[in-house]
Amino acid sequence: MSSEEYRYLVRVAGTDLDGSKKLAYALTGIKGVGIRLAESIIRVVGLDPNIRMGFISEQDVRKIEEVLANPVKYGIPKWMVNRQKDVSSGEYLHLTGSDLTLAIKTDIDDMRKMKSYRGIRHALGLKVRGQHTKTTGRKGQTVGVRRKKK
Repeated sequence: MSSEEYRYLVRVAGTDLDGSKKLAYALTGIKGVGIRLAESIIRVVGLDPNIRMGFISEQDVRKIEEVLANPVKYGIPKWMVNRQKDVSSGEYLHLTGSDLTLAIKTDIDDMRKMKSYRGIRHALGLKVRGQHTKTTGRKGQTVGVRRKKK
């Protein structure tokens, strides 16, 4: 445990996290960080996974942010990052927060511009990943079967 007092809110990577949660589950509050990546970051930094977020020191927060900024550099496998072989740089990046949201939006806009199948589906507001659309995905329309009048 650190010598600092308990904090109810801890700011990590531009996000306020709940101090009462265990470390790994609190880190999942950052957009772009799942439970597996959070556990890997804790292992790399060398913290106790059972400690509550509110008890970690400011120095530990800085270590977590460093590892989160470049996880591959600290020995986290390349397949765990969310931006493998980035289109513009060709590097293995891990984006979080508003950077992730902006990158996803840019990718969708690029697909629309090049008129790929997925881009067309996004533009039309249809399902993109091969789901059935006969009965699902109806927005505001009546669901059911209509009988023909005799």
